[in-house]
Amino acid sequence: MGSPQGSRRVLALLVLLKTFNLICATEVCSNTILPGSKGDQGERGDDGDQGRLGKAGPPGLRGSRGELGSQGDMGQVGKVGPAGAKGDRGLEGADGPGGLKGKPGSTCDCGRYRKFVGQLDINISKLKNAVKFMKNVILGIKETEEKFYLIVKEARKFKEAQMNCKLRGGALAAPETEDTNSLIGKYVAQAGLTHVFIGQRGQGQEGADLDDSQPQNYTAWAPGEPKEPPTKDGCVQMSSTGAWSQSECDVTMFYVCEFLKRKRGPPSVL
Repeated sequence: MGSPQGSRRVLALLVLLKTFNLICATEVCSNTILPGSKGDQGERGDDGDQGRLGKAGPPGLRGSRGELGSQGDMGQVGKVGPAGAKGDRGLEGADGPGGLKGKPGSTCDCGRYRKFVGQLDINISKLKNAVKFMKNVILGIKETEEKFYLIVKEARKFKEAQMNCKLRGGALAAPETEDTNSLIGKYVAQAGLTHVFIGQRGQGQEGADLDDSQPQNYTAWAPGEPKEPPTKDGCVQMSSTGAWSQSECDVTMFYVCEFLKRKRGPPSVL
């Protein structure tokens, strides 16, 4: 066996070798690069390109109502509306002050004036005949003692025809007697027409309305007419024979307007 000193050397060598292996395994002999300390913050880079537009998100809550804006400029003037109904007659005004007294007249020979007036009456009569000829022959207007009748050759629906007659100052023709109905029927035949709108609104065979006015008793329904009980919305047409029949209000056809003659005052006496 060796000496104790040799044994101690061997033991020290083994301890030294063990320690060396341990150091190499952990730090000294490792091939791993250990991270260094944190560096300083770098400069800020340039802005990148704008990303693609994302999907639309859900609508947000409704905002509060804004303040009322200032009043805008006045718009263009619209079309003139239909004429309104005739108003009630106003109260009679107070009498005005009396005029100045006129100068006394002088006596004159009125014979020549009467002759002038007589000739004037003759001229007026001729003028009336000329006007009547123009109305009946040239314009095709028919008349009775109280009214004029005119066929409007513009195909319209019933309500449009009704409004057009009102704008002309009249109403859709509404025969009140057999003579008037026959006159309008012949008028329609002379114009070469078969049917025209008239201002009768079906209210049963006992009565019909003149353009929504007071009911009247005269009717001239054709045989088998009306097919159904007339209603407020039903419209009536007249044939060239003067016979009435029910008609759809939305169809278009010619129509007859009637106009009241102006009442003349009593003739003055010289």
